[in-house]
Amino acid sequence: MNFLRGVMGSQPTGPQPTGAETIQKLCDRVASSTLLEDRRDAVRALKSLSKKYRMEVGTMAIDHLVRILQTDRSDTEILGYALDTLYNIVCNDEEEEPDESEEENLQKQEDDMGAQFTDKFVQEPENITLLLTLLEEFDFHVRWPGVKLLTALLKNQCAQVQGIILVSPMGVSRLMDLLADSREVIRNDGLLLLQQLTKGNAAIQKIVAFENAFERLLDIITEEGSSDGGIVVEDCLLLLLNLLKNNSSNQNFFKEGSYIQKMKPWFEVGDDNSGWSAQKVTNLHLMLQLVRVMVSPVNSPGATASCQKAMFQCGLLQQLCTILMATGVPADILTETINTVSEVIRGSEVNQDYFASVNAPSNPPRPAIVVLLMSMVNERQPFVLRCAVLYCFQCFLYKNHKGQGEIVATLLPSTIDANSVSAGQLLCGGLFSADSLSNWCAAVALAHALQDNLTQKEQLLRVQLATSLGKPPVSLLQQCTNILSQGSRVQTKVGLLMLLCTWISNCPIAVMHFLHNQDNVPFLTGQISENLGEDERLVQGLCALLLGICIYYNDNSLENYTKEKLKQLIEKRIGKENFVEKLGFITKHELYSRAAQKPQPAFSTPEHMLFDHEFTKLVKELEGMITKAVLKSSEEEKKEEEVKKTLEQHDSIVTQYKELIREQDSQINELKEQMTLLTSQNEKMQNTITQQLSQIQQHKDQYNILKLKLGKDNQQTANQAEAAHVNGLQPEELSQLREQLEELQRQNQLLQTQLTEKDSVITSLKAEGIPSAEGSTSEVTVLQGELELLKAQLQSQTTEITQLQTERQELLRGSETTAAVPGENSLYTEKIAGLESRLSAQTAETQKLKGEVKTLLGSRELMEKDLASATSTAAIMQAEKSKLQQEVQESKKEQDDLLMLLADQDQKILSLKQRLKDLGETIEDEDDLDSKDQFDDDDEEEEEEECDE
Repeated sequence: MNFLRGVMGSQPTGPQPTGAETIQKLCDRVASSTLLEDRRDAVRALKSLSKKYRMEVGTMAIDHLVRILQTDRSDTEILGYALDTLYNIVCNDEEEEPDESEEENLQKQEDDMGAQFTDKFVQEPENITLLLTLLEEFDFHVRWPGVKLLTALLKNQCAQVQGIILVSPMGVSRLMDLLADSREVIRNDGLLLLQQLTKGNAAIQKIVAFENAFERLLDIITEEGSSDGGIVVEDCLLLLLNLLKNNSSNQNFFKEGSYIQKMKPWFEVGDDNSGWSAQKVTNLHLMLQLVRVMVSPVNSPGATASCQKAMFQCGLLQQLCTILMATGVPADILTETINTVSEVIRGSEVNQDYFASVNAPSNPPRPAIVVLLMSMVNERQPFVLRCAVLYCFQCFLYKNHKGQGEIVATLLPSTIDANSVSAGQLLCGGLFSADSLSNWCAAVALAHALQDNLTQKEQLLRVQLATSLGKPPVSLLQQCTNILSQGSRVQTKVGLLMLLCTWISNCPIAVMHFLHNQDNVPFLTGQISENLGEDERLVQGLCALLLGICIYYNDNSLENYTKEKLKQLIEKRIGKENFVEKLGFITKHELYSRAAQKPQPAFSTPEHMLFDHEFTKLVKELEGMITKAVLKSSEEEKKEEEVKKTLEQHDSIVTQYKELIREQDSQINELKEQMTLLTSQNEKMQNTITQQLSQIQQHKDQYNILKLKLGKDNQQTANQAEAAHVNGLQPEELSQLREQLEELQRQNQLLQTQLTEKDSVITSLKAEGIPSAEGSTSEVTVLQGELELLKAQLQSQTTEITQLQTERQELLRGSETTAAVPGENSLYTEKIAGLESRLSAQTAETQKLKGEVKTLLGSRELMEKDLASATSTAAIMQAEKSKLQQEVQESKKEQDDLLMLLADQDQKILSLKQRLKDLGETIEDEDDLDSKDQFDDDDEEEEEEECDE
């Protein structure tokens, strides 16, 4: 501490140490001190000396400062001092303004020094990673100097630092967090940092964009007041330009995120636009540039078209047109707005139609196009504004045949309105004005009205101009050539020659009109053959191009100026090689390549305004073709004509083959459709076969299960027989029980038959018409009661038989259990004995019922004699009989349905067996199971008879 007081405090009595010595001692103290306070004071002293002794501090202390950043992470104060010192070392900003004579050299030395220390710091990529880690520290005295230091490093060694940050995990994300800092100083310096970070690096631009940068920046712009905001808005807009310019991915992300719609409020202006601040002008200028970046002609056509559509739908184009027609708008903002509107409508039919409908707020209202053209042909307007209006007019006519027709129509005699100024009148006025720049702009604008539009080229031939009183009108084409021959300025000649070349190219009728004037060809040959100065060389090249177009697109309709005669004229008066050389003057001109780069006219001075972008395309297309056409001899042309005829024949043959191929294509398509249909049917059949195979497999499985069940049933029957034998019940006794049950069933059937016979007798008696007898009513009633009693007895007998069958089955099942449990033998023996006694009783009951039946038969014979007098009683019995018949029919119907179902099931079983045989499966013989099946069928018949009863 005493040492530091000696250095920083009052002057000592001894000799003063030099700055280098002091810095060396401070560096030693930083490296060797064990106390944090000593190191902190030493770093603070280095910070205070870093601006005055920048070279010494940078040379001796930079490694110690980096070590402080690595080891003393817990003390934010010493970190802040170290970061400030490093910033002073690498930063090239000089606060003190030097003398003018020393400024350039001093600035160069400062830049070299900053780059030198930056290289030393960046040699270790871990230093940049360490700096990114320190930016996560929320303390103001660490975060702010860290942001400034990283910004300075990016300014000095942008590409190298960008590469380290790009490969650093979460490097860009940490820097994006600076935009969310509540402290405006850090947030604003974070914007400057991101501006340096995103320069010329598409990968970092994409990462920043996908870190939600657009949303954050637009929110900051809105919070700061949009165009009325301060320098922060400017920084945000510069960062947005970095992210979007020449980055198609970010442009698409910006459009898909609906951020274009959020730009509309930026361009809302009031009625009073006077007194704009310089910052507002700068902000609005950057906002317009941001719109232009999204619809720039250098972008892909699809992306540009989608952005143009979005700008129209959200009302952004309408807002720009409002600024365009507003009063009091500064000139540079108006110029940039015109350029922006130009690119928003370029090539978009919907936007071009809307722009054509915009009217200026004048009395009477005038179309915006007319107002803009008035500014273009007015020589008192600023040069950049006139260039912007020309660009707007070119973009309005770009791929807009409808707009081209409307402009040309204003020049035709039938549509001229003497009471209003039209676009055509303004263009003609500018074309023949005394101002050469107006001549050039009007000629280029009119050429764009004819670009790639043969119809309008032919329509423009109808335009007639009145030159002076008493003289006949001349055509517009002739007037242009007259002005050329009058010795105008170079700029005017170039503009008119570009108009004529565009007009007659690919239009034989216009070529014929041009050659019809006898003075035009001699003028062109004279201009080409003369030896003129450097300024006139371009005019010679354009005259050669115009004459070459007259040769190439000549249809030989004028006898004096056929292709061959024009080439002979060139060969005699100019020379073919000389003609080709003069033609090459166009592309060799220094301003030609500059105009060919982009559609917007960008000229530093009016004198440099010579070439149009679309015209450079035309020259590139025609130069080679004209050269070949001029250099060819007549024999070569004849050969070419023969080749053309041969090609035409080949074309006809090719056409025939094309038709044949089309027919074959149609047939192939039909066959493909049929094949598709058959394929679908095949798939359906395959699916059906698959389903049938699965059903067959299911039936196989069921068949195997039934076989297993039958095997188990046979085993159970054997087990039952064995158990019955074990329990003392012999198989002979079981067979006797079965015979008794069968006897009871036969008796039951016999009784049912007798009842049926009785019903038939009653029916026959009714049919014979026996007269009624009142005396037999009581007997019939008694007989009916006896019949009911007999039915009840038969029903009870059926129930008992069913119970006996059930007990027999339980007895048989219990026999298996008895075999496993010998202690229950006596119980089952008693049950079998009871069953025998009940069967004996049932047999006796059956005999008794037989006797009763005989008695009823006797009573029936007596009743036959008395039925003649029992008509009314017979009617009652007939009703009862009908009821019984209905029940019998219902029972029969149910029985028939069951039989049908059984028949269907048998048929399915037979078909499945047949399929199994077809598939190669072996079907086992089931004849040995017929006795078992017959026994089951008898049981089923007994149950059906009981149901019928």
